[in-house]
Amino acid sequence: MADSVRLHAEDLTLAYDRRVVATDLDVAVPDGSLTVIIGPNACGKSTLLRALARMLRPKEGTVFLDGKRLGEYPTKELARTLGLLPQSPTAPDGITVADLVARGRYPHQRLWRQWSRDDERAVREAMTATGVDDLADRRVEELSGGQRQRVWLALALAQDTDLMLLDEPTTYLDIAHQIEVLDLCADLREAGRTLVAVLHDVNQACRYATHLIAMRDGQIVAHGDPAEIVNVDLVREVFGIECEVISDPQTGGPMVVPAARRRATTPA
Repeated sequence: MADSVRLHAEDLTLAYDRRVVATDLDVAVPDGSLTVIIGPNACGKSTLLRALARMLRPKEGTVFLDGKRLGEYPTKELARTLGLLPQSPTAPDGITVADLVARGRYPHQRLWRQWSRDDERAVREAMTATGVDDLADRRVEELSGGQRQRVWLALALAQDTDLMLLDEPTTYLDIAHQIEVLDLCADLREAGRTLVAVLHDVNQACRYATHLIAMRDGQIVAHGDPAEIVNVDLVREVFGIECEVISDPQTGGPMVVPAARRRATTPA
């Protein structure tokens, strides 16, 4: 499988200092997929994404991009290929939305090639796609959490990469903006990009993912098409809850319905 994908990892052990978070991970991201990583808190989802983005060096094992070890890429070359929306990013004090999104074009700059019409177009289209045009002159620090999240997504889009890694892209967003962001991810995939996202909402993952990776306790429990792997047993194993898995009335895919709390009976 690894030979047919651009981004894959073999035998990963991931750790922060001496604290091992995940072990023996083999990951292959299908080209042209919207791959979603799900699992309970602290299971290693974001840690795996950080390793795929070269933000965390594996303790053991290797991440490969286009057949080459990720660590062999010069920083700018990697940034022209792989875009990243990290978890809880921070912006410089006083920077405006337009200036922050424009930083997404930095990997494309050269000594002999400064700001261009292509850069201007990429920034404009990224801001339009994320609905932050009217915030262009606002300082990022003045924005709400949801607005900031969309601005950071615009920055990642402005990089104009074939591969995008998104760590909890719907954080701080209300349900309407969550759907907008996930619809945008689906549109990007349909336009030919490959995306990997960490999501907490299993039903959003089932609805939007073309490839799902389910994790628990630093291990990959299952991976594949959501329609083929999501069932009652998987949800119980990964999240430790009882549920029903029914057909999503909108898409026909799997939909997880947690078991209801048992109400105490009132004595007659």
